[in-house]
Amino acid sequence: MIFNNLKNIRIDNDIKQKDIAEILNVSQNTYSQYETGIIALTAEVLIKLSDYYNVSIDYLLDRTDNPKINQ
Repeated sequence: MIFNNLKNIRIDNDIKQKDIAEILNVSQNTYSQYETGIIALTAEVLIKLSDYYNVSIDYLLDRTDNPKINQ
């Protein structure tokens, strides 16, 4: 499963895969495989990405088009 929102938010913020991979402490190849769904995203990675981009996990997983976090 390809995660379009995950890829698009990275591109919209002008961040390279290499840079977000460093933040997550993974290789660029691993991060690329997260975006394409080859490797499953862990809860830890989803939380880090959600916090970094300030968006909901559901948005990162393409379960909604609304990036806002519901409180």
